[in-house]
Amino acid sequence: MIILKLGGSIITVKGAESPTIDKDNLNRISREIKNGIKKDLIIVHGAGSFGHPFARGYEIGNPITSEEEFERKRIGFSLTQSWVKKLNTLVCDAFREQGIPAVSIQPSSFIITHGKRIEIANLDLIIEYLNQGFVPVIYGDVVLDTDENIKMAVLSGDQIINHLAINLTPTRVILGTDVDGVFNKNPKKDSGAELIEKFTSLNDLDSLDTTTNIDVTGGMVGKLKELLHLAEAGIESEIINAGKEGLIEKALNGEEVFGTTIKSTGNRIN
Repeated sequence: MIILKLGGSIITVKGAESPTIDKDNLNRISREIKNGIKKDLIIVHGAGSFGHPFARGYEIGNPITSEEEFERKRIGFSLTQSWVKKLNTLVCDAFREQGIPAVSIQPSSFIITHGKRIEIANLDLIIEYLNQGFVPVIYGDVVLDTDENIKMAVLSGDQIINHLAINLTPTRVILGTDVDGVFNKNPKKDSGAELIEKFTSLNDLDSLDTTTNIDVTGGMVGKLKELLHLAEAGIESEIINAGKEGLIEKALNGEEVFGTTIKSTGNRIN
C-alpha cells in the first residue's frame, strides 16, 4: 500500500482571492498517478484556497466564548466543509477522467477529534474500498471536536496521513508539495537555503519562523511534526516536488527521486 499526499498549494492556487483549482497541475498529476499505480493506493489532498481562507476567517478551532460566536462559527464550519468537498469532487473527477476508480471519503463524516487530535476514526470502510480495488481519496476538512471549549477543529491532511499510516502500515508514504523537500531555510525567501536530504529533527532547521508560510494547519513545521511522529513508529516518509513533471509517477513506481526522507533517530518528538 502507498499513501500519497497532494498539497493544497499544488492542486489549487493557494493565494487566490477566491477558491481556484490549478487545472494544469491537477491534470498532469492525474496522468502520473494513472501511470504509476501498481498496488493499493490511498490519496490524501490538502484544502488550499478552497478551505484555508474560510477556516481562518471564521477562526475554526479557536475557543468559543459566547453563543453568538458559536452561531457564527457554525456557519463558518458549514461553508468550509462545503468548499473542501467541492474541491474533492473536482480532484476525483480529474482522477476518473484518467480511468482511476476514485471514491471520495469525507473526513467529517467519520472522524471526531479531541483537542484537535483524531480521537475517533473507523477505517473499516477505507479498507473495504481498497479490497474492492478502489482508490480512496480523503482530504483536509473541518470536523467536530469533543473539547467543549472549541467544539470544532480544522483537520489537516497531514494528521490524516499520520493516522492512516499508523493503522494501515503502508510500504511507502509520499508527500507532493510545491518545493523540492525540506530546507534549512525558506527556499522561497532565501537563495542560500540548502536541501536536507535526510530529516530527523526540527533542530535541522535554522529557524522555525522563516521555514514555513503559516496557515491554519501549521504550514511546513506542522507537516514535519506529523511526519516525525510517524517516523518514531518506524514508518519513513518522503517529501518531493509534485510541481516537477514525472516525479509523482517515478515515486509511485518505486524509484528514488530528489527530495527529503523523514527518518527517526529514536528520540521522542515533543
